[in-house]
Amino acid sequence: MRTLLSLVHIVISVVLMMIVLAQHRKEGGFAGVFGGGTQADAGQWQRFSGLTKITVVLAALFMLTSLALALMR
Repeated sequence: MRTLLSLVHIVISVVLMMIVLAQHRKEGGFAGVFGGGTQADAGQWQRFSGLTKITVVLAALFMLTSLALALMR
């Protein structure tokens, strides 16, 4: 089970790196890096691009597999 989860974790990490590198840079600079969002941004999921949505899902899966692997030790 640990080997299968490790392989899934590696695949997710490689795909996540490729998706992040494929995204376009925004011209905003560091505007939103330190929590510049407001409550009005809460319903913004529909405005995200497909790559951004995939990035969010893959990042969540990466965190879950990392936690699972850490707890298996």
